[in-house]
Amino acid sequence: MQLWSRVRRLGLVIGALAVITTGVGATQVLVAPAPASAKPAPSVTLYNSAQSKFSNGNVAGGLGDLAALVRIAPNDSQALALQAIWADYAYDFPTKAAALARLNTVSPATARGVGGVFGAIGAGIATVPNPLPGIIGPRTAIVALGYGLLPNGTMRPELVERLTKTWVQALIAPSSPVIVTGGAPQNGVTEAAAMKRWLVGRGIPASRIVAETRAGSTVANALNSAAIMKSRGWGNAIIVSSANHLRRAVADFIVAGVPVVGTTTQFNGWTSEILPPTRDAQRGIYLDVTRTFRLPAGR
Repeated sequence: MQLWSRVRRLGLVIGALAVITTGVGATQVLVAPAPASAKPAPSVTLYNSAQSKFSNGNVAGGLGDLAALVRIAPNDSQALALQAIWADYAYDFPTKAAALARLNTVSPATARGVGGVFGAIGAGIATVPNPLPGIIGPRTAIVALGYGLLPNGTMRPELVERLTKTWVQALIAPSSPVIVTGGAPQNGVTEAAAMKRWLVGRGIPASRIVAETRAGSTVANALNSAAIMKSRGWGNAIIVSSANHLRRAVADFIVAGVPVVGTTTQFNGWTSEILPPTRDAQRGIYLDVTRTFRLPAGR
């Protein structure tokens, strides 16, 4: 009996080992533990937190995160650029000066770019909505910015008003090219496609119009239109948009590398936008230009 008992126990052990090592006829027992996900570096966490706070209007909190970031990563050019730009918004001129001085050592090209950002912000804030068309030449593009379509792919009244001013401007300057910019398709139709169709239907030759159909934001409007203009040798632009949108658009286009020589908007409601923009509207300009300057929203 003792011999039989030992043989039986040995058989059980061998069977268990077979299950463990081969998994035949049973669920695998030995499973390698999943690797623990690596925590992001503190600089990444602080950068992302700062950008989130800027987006949500907590500028002081965002600057606090950046201050902590540059203490541990003093050569982070993106953080230094953000710190200088948002310190300017907060009127924290000592922090702005210190960030720019450090940035000029770390990346002189980025420091020069930030200087251009400040110029674009100033130009955007100083823009006064104007319902009159401008007198422009053949190297000045007329750039009409899109607006969200209805679900069935038709245009909202806001976009029709923008296009009406684009049409008038195109008649006043018959040798100037036209860019219509906007993606966000509805019912298979992009904003730019609908805009071009509207203009062609009112006598503007299709050959004059370039449809930029990928942009989903003002930042993308500016960057994508700038690429088109550069590829075709067009030197500057007159921007057509709604009165409450022009200042942000002007700043974005300048940061994207497009000199803005004029703007035009609808007659209805433009007088209410003559006064300087509110502080919150200015924050929107600052937020947009950081994106146009290609400082990532997160990393």
